Amino acid sequence: MIGESLAVIQKQATILLLSSEQLDRGVLQEVLESKGYVVLPAGGIAGAVDWISRCTPDLLIVRPYLSGIAGHEAALYIRKKCHGIRILMVGGCLEDARILCRSSLHAIEVFPPPFTAAEFTRKVAEVLNSQPVRAAQGPDVLATQASGTA
Repeated sequence: MIGESLAVIQKQATILLLSSEQLDRGVLQEVLESKGYVVLPAGGIAGAVDWISRCTPDLLIVRPYLSGIAGHEAALYIRKKCHGIRILMVGGCLEDARILCRSSLHAIEVFPPPFTAAEFTRKVAEVLNSQPVRAAQGPDVLATQASGTA
């Protein structure tokens, strides 16, 4: 892919963006690309798996609620495929302590709304500059779902 080749040449970070909401995906992609990131958009787990079969992204940005699966489950599945990938969960109803606890146990960074584009890109840079996760964590929950939804 042209974007992946440019990312390698220019040493830009590649971000896998997983959101089932097309509008969310489009806005976040536009903001990230305006800062020079290479963005691989995916509307579902199957699309994300397709991307990771072709390249290794530096960061996964995932929404908490996807069509047919929870965002953290999708993130953990992708981490099993891309060991050490950094994960940033953006948005959702993150006041629920269970989500915050689950996220921290699996080294998923959580970034709740509201936020501006500048705050979002600062957070992305911060996560990209953090140490990668050392080992894949979490159960393999999506083996059958990965082949079904896009």
